[in-house]
Amino acid sequence: MANTEQGVLSRVDQTHGTRPLKILIAADTYPPDVNGAAVFGFRLASAMTKRGHEVHILATRPDRGPSWSEKREEATVHRLRSHSVPTHETWRICLPWEIKRDIRRTFDEVQPDVVHIQCHYMIGQATIAEATRRGIRTIATNHFMPENLEPFLPFPQWFLDIVARNSWRDMGKIMGKAAVVTTPTPLAAKAMRDHARLDKVLPLSNGIDTAHYELAPGEVVDRPEHPTVLFVGRLAQEKHVDVLIDAVGRTDPALNVHLEIIGGGEVRPALEAKTAELGLQDRVHFAGHVDDDALRQAYLRATVFCQPGTAELQSLVSLEAMSASKPVLLANAMALPHLVQDGVNGYLFTPRDPFDLAAKLELILRRAPDQIEAMGAASHAMVVKHAIDKTMDTFERLYRGGTAEDYLA
Repeated sequence: MANTEQGVLSRVDQTHGTRPLKILIAADTYPPDVNGAAVFGFRLASAMTKRGHEVHILATRPDRGPSWSEKREEATVHRLRSHSVPTHETWRICLPWEIKRDIRRTFDEVQPDVVHIQCHYMIGQATIAEATRRGIRTIATNHFMPENLEPFLPFPQWFLDIVARNSWRDMGKIMGKAAVVTTPTPLAAKAMRDHARLDKVLPLSNGIDTAHYELAPGEVVDRPEHPTVLFVGRLAQEKHVDVLIDAVGRTDPALNVHLEIIGGGEVRPALEAKTAELGLQDRVHFAGHVDDDALRQAYLRATVFCQPGTAELQSLVSLEAMSASKPVLLANAMALPHLVQDGVNGYLFTPRDPFDLAAKLELILRRAPDQIEAMGAASHAMVVKHAIDKTMDTFERLYRGGTAEDYLA
């Protein structure tokens, strides 16, 4: 065991020993929401429950009505009164004066040993304020960039820039109260240092269960005769799926490239209209939301995975595709470059450039099958360092008293 880990464990023994903890996770987005932060929150709760801890979640109620609680397999989820917003079909917000009393009541009932907020907005802000007032240890993880909000705010760019600056400032003010601040990638940590003035941000991968996406012994997947590009995620403006559709249409017709799109969102009608406009109805398939088994099969049967988004802090779906041993084509933006060795496990392409994306698609699809398979194997080898057990081990140590300095040294 590394010396830093020995130091953390000794501090763990001094703080809480090895007794089970009561963990309260504050998540502004949580299933049934479909996004990376919601998925991570669910996986975090599931992992900590399996480790013997008592886990509680504070999250928005997905529909109208008063706050209430439900017992789920992964945790007890305390749903807070929330309201829909006109610019997003699923996103909901909580009003501080409506949830403050319910959050305080949850603290009284649960008596948590540690609080872990997943965002500095709404629920996260109110929860860390209550934890600070009570002197409870708090961990803060940031999954968002202020730019993620821009597609949902119908304002001119100069005003959005002001919103972003204020959001960064609030992030620093709110998350600065936590004992430890984490974010999924080094690039995101640098952005938080530069813009939120948070000095000690620990880059800590969201983690991935790589084995889940591997072929089981003797398992056979029916792959289509034509090469297939896969996209998985919210159909939102910042994902730039329109660029991917355009690029598929620009590939050599002889390659007969098909595109499978998994996920739903507010721009789906526009994407379907673009597909029809380009005459690609027979080659672009919109699968909508699918269950976990169908998603796994989609990864395994795809030829290549593409993430054209430009606001990815880590991209869990890219990690999932890499776990399934797929070459990846990722926009050269935000944290995505960390997942690509150009020409080894895939390629980076110029963001929002369908010509460059089409050219990189052809670079992969014109390779021999064994060469494409070798690129996928390289993806799998790269993703091992993101193993979810390592992530959960670290969070558990942070909960028990570990510090960012133990890992940043």
